[in-house]
Amino acid sequence: MKKLLAGTTAILAAGAFNVSAANADCGDVSIGAMGWASGESVTAVATFVLEVGYGCNVSVVPTDTVPAVTSLAENGQPDIVPEVWRNSAPVYGELESAGKVITASNVFANGGEEGWWIPTWLAEQHPELTTLEGILANPDKVGARFHNCPVGWGCRVVNDNLKVVHQLEANGVEVFDHGSGANLGASIASAFADKEPWFGYYWGPTAVLGKYKMTKVDIGAVDADQHAINQNADADPATLGVSGFPSAPVLNAITADLAAREPEVADFIRNMSFPNDVISSMLAWKEENNASADEAAAWVLTNHGDMVMSWVNADAKKKLAERL
Repeated sequence: MKKLLAGTTAILAAGAFNVSAANADCGDVSIGAMGWASGESVTAVATFVLEVGYGCNVSVVPTDTVPAVTSLAENGQPDIVPEVWRNSAPVYGELESAGKVITASNVFANGGEEGWWIPTWLAEQHPELTTLEGILANPDKVGARFHNCPVGWGCRVVNDNLKVVHQLEANGVEVFDHGSGANLGASIASAFADKEPWFGYYWGPTAVLGKYKMTKVDIGAVDADQHAINQNADADPATLGVSGFPSAPVLNAITADLAAREPEVADFIRNMSFPNDVISSMLAWKEENNASADEAAAWVLTNHGDMVMSWVNADAKKKLAERL
């Protein structure tokens, strides 16, 4: 297993330097890499397949939800953006309606989940904390703190609006803004290690929610129209209101230009959909082994090679089989 992973990881690391010259089937392709573990790892899988299987000259663009969709709107780039959380990018629908972007597939076959959470052990000790009303009545029981998203994430906009709607700070709950997704996840790990309360935003599928048993807090019924308003950073405070997070479609987006320019590549992205349990297992392995995105991609290719092969055309399958 270690030898297979080591070999595949070496190919991933070397791919950008020697694949496109050998296989000039495909031109330049840009792909976004979202700034969290699953986004970076999915992009690493796709990059390997594009370079080795299709002979593309791939440029990886580090990004996050809001910057990626803004770039699609203004520049028509990157060509491919895996793991777009559509609920956190309201302008995406406008781009799709205008024909600028195409929803190729659901990167998570079962969709994504967002919400405000507390540790399950805390919920079992204090069932009243499973509702926001219970938390606001007992802020000390959750550590009197809400753990918020980093700047640039779509959830940050929603949370910043909801903290006003629910008057978190006026009710004794400090809103702590994390500087990165890694710090947000580390705060959960630290809370479990110290058996301390924790209350804040998180999403799945993730290694964190797979490793640490968490209970979602009821923050109100889902109201799709209200949630859309809450996603607007410039919303009139008078229009903000109560809504939970809808189940999130998590998409692989491609530009219309790529679909016309590289139809075989577009077909691959249309097929690229990961079962949620594969994503969670990959993320747990990545975390436990302190692995890089390339190493996580190698784990997927080693353990779920048949799945990856089912996404590609016959020529790409042959080229991939020669390298794996």
